[in-house]
Amino acid sequence: MKTNSNSYTIIYSIIIVVIVAFLLAFVSTSLREKQDKNVALDKKKQILYSLNIRGLNDADAEAKYKEVIVADEIIDENGSVSAPGAQGGENDGFKLNSADYKAGKLALYLCKIDGQTKYVVPVYGMGLWGPISGYIAINDDKNTVYGAYFNHESETAGLGAEIKDSQAWQEKFQNKLITKEGQDGIALSVEKKVEDPTTQVDAVTGSTLTSNGVKDMLKECLSKYAKFLNDK
Repeated sequence: MKTNSNSYTIIYSIIIVVIVAFLLAFVSTSLREKQDKNVALDKKKQILYSLNIRGLNDADAEAKYKEVIVADEIIDENGSVSAPGAQGGENDGFKLNSADYKAGKLALYLCKIDGQTKYVVPVYGMGLWGPISGYIAINDDKNTVYGAYFNHESETAGLGAEIKDSQAWQEKFQNKLITKEGQDGIALSVEKKVEDPTTQVDAVTGSTLTSNGVKDMLKECLSKYAKFLNDK
């Protein structure tokens, strides 16, 4: 076949595309297990962050997660348990994502910190440029925030990204009330002007839309757990 012919160019291109596609598929398959483990480890660290456990290396984070997570339950909006989870939970609530949340399957992590019971719930929402998410840790009174961690896919560095990058801002949620007597629904909120320091957190400076996204996320997601939280 003539190397300068159209047929040669087409056949050569097809062969190269097939070879490259095969190599990419092989590499993707080979690395999938490692990628899945890294994703799972990152999720475990985020849950630990919400429990105010930070600064651990990968091995210590794995060990601490197995120690403090008593169970990863799956509940519905009525608070009924459909899967009880297990110590160091990885197979029930841990496997749920935002799509499961929308379908009515709610993850609930039962935890023990220094002998005290804590609950962790995931939250999902929308920021300025894309999805935001996080975890809220709750004391055993089911109404006081023990800790919080937030994540995002694409927020502006130094502004909206502060919900993830600023530990100091996340720590402002500690000891806030989720509900308040005399106030309907979820009281925990993010506001530009804090009028009730028992339930409200200062918005991120210069990032109104992302802050509003966190506010809406908290109200919507925590409302799904209302029956569980009200069952004292």
